[in-house]
Amino acid sequence: MLRPPSADDLIDEEAFDADEFMPYWAELWPSGVALARVVAEQDLAGARVLELGAGLGLPSLAAAVRGAQVLATDWAEEAVALLRENAAANGIALRAERVRWDDPGPLLADAPWDVVLGADLLYEDRNATLLLELLPRLGGDILLADPGRPAAAAFLARWNVEELADRVYRLR
Repeated sequence: MLRPPSADDLIDEEAFDADEFMPYWAELWPSGVALARVVAEQDLAGARVLELGAGLGLPSLAAAVRGAQVLATDWAEEAVALLRENAAANGIALRAERVRWDDPGPLLADAPWDVVLGADLLYEDRNATLLLELLPRLGGDILLADPGRPAAAAFLARWNVEELADRVYRLR
């Protein structure tokens, strides 16, 4: 799996000033690995799967290997490009697109999804606020991995939560 040698080298002061953008996508976060492990155990043959904030997209790749039709999304064009490259290099078919949660038209156009994936998305309060509005509109089984970010407790309290693995949850 290709990944940038250093996420710190990708920091762009102008992008941060404009949108508080940080290259979080460039790290292989433990939550992504944990979610990918859970996804790899699922029967996803023919399922329509959406990953939000995919970054390097390990859960999306796992879902595609399990037979899902996958749309992996991130707001960083660099993440989307590298995810496409990793999928092609591994012979894995999936779609990867740049999508912002505050402009979710492409996500809603294909809703309802069978499964919605997200790993370590709650690192900022603004993400939790957007996701509380967006996720119910996407439909499907929601699988979320979170390492215990500050926004996670209040976010998870809004759902019926089933813990599938350590800090990997099904939300209803």
